[in-house]
Amino acid sequence: MELLLARDELKDKPKKTTIEKVIQSIEPLEHNILYFDKENSHKNMVSAVDSLESEGYNVYFREIKFGLCEDEYMYELHVV
Repeated sequence: MELLLARDELKDKPKKTTIEKVIQSIEPLEHNILYFDKENSHKNMVSAVDSLESEGYNVYFREIKFGLCEDEYMYELHVV
């Protein structure tokens, strides 16, 4: 599954990653907070949560608004 990481700047394009790379990046840490771009579908994000939970992680998933407009948000995954 391919996911888009959150952008550093609004004009930039989001960087692509896979759920396997996400799992590799969180393994050495006890917990991790990851941010994903709004261009990911909600269905893909829920699928990523399911994949992480099937690997034995506890995941807290939410949508973060960072502006007043409807389209100013990103997804947050807190993986423990």
